[in-house]
Parts: sequence; structure tokens; C-alpha cells
Amino acid sequence: MSWFEAFILGLVQGLTEFLPISSSAHLRLTAVFAGWEDPGAAFTAVTQIGTETAVLIYFRKDIARITSAWFRSLYDRRARQEHDAKLGWLVVVGSIPIGVLGLTLKDQIEGPFRDLRLIATTLIVLGVVLGVADRLAARDTAGGRHRAARERKTLEHLTVRDGLLYGMAQAMALIPGVSRSGATISGGLFMNYSREAAARYSFLLAIPAVLASGLFELTEIGEGHVSWGPTVFATVLAFFVAYAVIAWFMKFISTRSFMPFVVYRILLGLLIFGLIAAGAVSPHAGEVAH
Repeated sequence: MSWFEAFILGLVQGLTEFLPISSSAHLRLTAVFAGWEDPGAAFTAVTQIGTETAVLIYFRKDIARITSAWFRSLYDRRARQEHDAKLGWLVVVGSIPIGVLGLTLKDQIEGPFRDLRLIATTLIVLGVVLGVADRLAARDTAGGRHRAARERKTLEHLTVRDGLLYGMAQAMALIPGVSRSGATISGGLFMNYSREAAARYSFLLAIPAVLASGLFELTEIGEGHVSWGPTVFATVLAFFVAYAVIAWFMKFISTRSFMPFVVYRILLGLLIFGLIAAGAVSPHAGEVAH
């Protein structure tokens, strides 16, 4: 991997990680359209350490408060009743599905799941799912002629059941094209949480899974065409870009819907299918033989 490739891929990682459009799919597609080798699941996981560091800094006050309450709850029974302590435990519980499935499906994640036909399918299907979920949220917020507006849940309403369902939704992002934020936000919207609450919990829930995945894949860097220098460079670049994207995204969803992302996902998926059907792109373009 050249330094220029690392620059472009780090930029793409930072821009797409927290938008509901799938960063892993965009890294794969960027390499395909540029004629580069697939950067692979390991490169994706390691560069996500940079984007998650941006989350740690952006939400540092929330994370410090939740972490402190969670540690107190380990030895203080009264602290277990605090919302922040419960939220900390629910992040742990919600991280179990992706951890188990990530280890179980490691070979598929690095191989068959990177087929462009599967990526195109998940882009379209999750786009439709996100669109339906967003429409339901908008209808509740706006109300209508024959129904009153309905207030949606905040993170104070989060339960163990909801935490596990969020976790199952996040686990779907092991398939490139699904999108971690897209899947968890959709799940939250279907469970009647507000856009802001669903997005905030999506960011918090991703921290343990993404950091663990990145650290686990560190040993894979240096093998094949992905070397350490460009990977570190891409990771640092992804951090700075992702921090700016988080700030913009949290403001965006407070007043706007997810429909632009829905349309983009569907059009991109259709474009990929069209290119494959025309023979312009192979479903396995850029893949490295294992």
C-alpha cells in the first residue's frame, strides 16, 4: 500500500465511519474503483481505532461519567441504581453479540462477505430499512391531522432487552455494506427511541467492539501489501476527519432526517449491480487470495 492510498483510504474511513452508509463498504469500493488491492478487514479494523478515538474525545464527559459510575457499581450497590452505571452495563451487554459473532465469522468477514454483490445488496436493503425507521420517527414527531405527536424514548428508558437488541443490530455490521451506525440507529428508531438517542447510543456502543476488533487485528498488519507506516498514517488522518464528522452529524440529525443517506445507499447499491451486470467490475475485484 502506498502513502497516497493510505491518505485516500484514511480520508474515506474518517468521512464514512459514523454516517449510516458503511465505512467498510466504502473502503472496499474506493480500492476497487481506483484499481488498488482490497485493503482488507484488518486495515479497516485498525483504522477504526482512529475514528473511535475521536468518539472518546468528543463524548469524553459522558464517557468519563459513565465509566466512573460503572466502576462504582462493582462494589457499591446503591451506585447500580444510577442511570450512568446502568448505561455502562448495557454497553457491556450490547457488545456481546458482535464479539461472539466477530470471532465465529472471522473467516467469512475476511473472505466471502467482501463480495461486491453482497455489499450492493446490504447497501440497498439497509437503506430501505433505515428509510422506513426514519419515516416512523418523523411521523411520531410531527403527528398528523388525526393523531397527536408522540414523544420518543431517550437513553433514560434503555433496558436490558433494548440493549441486547441494539447489540444484535450492531452485529449485522460485520457484513460490509450494512453500516454499524445505520444498523444500530435503525434498531433504535424501530424501538421508539429518538434520532438523537439512537445515534448517541450507537456511538457509545461501538467503542468496546471497535477498539477490541482493532487491537485484535493489529497482528495482521505487515502481512501482505498492507504495511505499518501507511496504516498508522491512515489511522491518524481518520481520527481528525471523524471528529469533525461527529460534530456535524450530531447537529444534522437534530433537525434533519436520514433520507439523504437512504437515497445515497440505494443509488450506490444499484450502481454496483449495474457495473457488475455490464462486466465493468468483477464481484471479486481487488481481492487478495488467502
